[in-house]
Amino acid sequence: MTAIVQHTFDTPYPVGEVHCYSAELNGELTLFDTGPPFPEVKAALREQLDLPRLRQVFCTHCHVDHYGLAAWLEEEYGATIYVPYRDALKIKRHAERLPAIGELLYQSGFSRDYIESYRSIMEDGTVFPRFPRRMEVVEESDLPERLGFEVLPCPGHSQSDLIYATDSWAVTGDVLLEGIFQSPLFDVDLETGERFNNYQAYCCSLANLGRLRGRRICPGHRRTVASVDGVILFYIGKLLERTARVLPQLGEGNLAEIVQRLFGEMVSSPFHLYLKASEVAFMQDFLADPGRLKTALQGIGLFAPLEDAFARVVK
Repeated sequence: MTAIVQHTFDTPYPVGEVHCYSAELNGELTLFDTGPPFPEVKAALREQLDLPRLRQVFCTHCHVDHYGLAAWLEEEYGATIYVPYRDALKIKRHAERLPAIGELLYQSGFSRDYIESYRSIMEDGTVFPRFPRRMEVVEESDLPERLGFEVLPCPGHSQSDLIYATDSWAVTGDVLLEGIFQSPLFDVDLETGERFNNYQAYCCSLANLGRLRGRRICPGHRRTVASVDGVILFYIGKLLERTARVLPQLGEGNLAEIVQRLFGEMVSSPFHLYLKASEVAFMQDFLADPGRLKTALQGIGLFAPLEDAFARVVK
């Protein structure tokens, strides 16, 4: 059994502490995620790992708290950085991605002034750290197989989430988090130019999440995951609970009007408003095709515990 070590760092983000993981795989020091781009995190990694031996970094997804030190590890220690395909696409086409998201928000009823405020936050250097000079795409590499782990695509938290799993453990990033409900972010599919449908992606991911039963879950936040089923039931239960609560408000108007009607003056930050818009869009996609989620849950044997809650939303 290959041992895996958790490394934990404080962050200023609402989600709190973040973890990355290291393992010796076929004699090669390998890191899964990096932590955020802060000096104290660099110091902790230097103390806890023999970084000159670090061969490669595999990112679960390219959010700042999970891959913020990728460029530093590449430049200082020569580590090869592996990122999910869709994150590589977003990095390579970064200059067109934010305007494309802005256009989708505009089509959803948000004002140009709001979109400009949103973009200024996204471009202030805190959301996007320095990108590595070179990246390898995980899905195009045979290295995971040679190192003895499999790659499971599980989009839902973002459009790019990957899980790295052996028979005994699985590094899951933000896909399985104990007691945390995070709606996937409103984003553009750079392959089509349309909005990425996080709901459809998450339904497809449930089959892979069900395969993780019996393994030690190594999450991106919170100390542990007691039960894969418990996390899935919590997440879907929270989705159904929130959808039932706001259902009467979802019928009329565009996305911006619905968000304003639901949250009004309670939300002042442009980024917080963006998060709420992401949540409402996820609910709308669910309501447009609830059978997809039901079928996915039945496929992993978890629909029965949610049947009553499901019926309160889907008439």
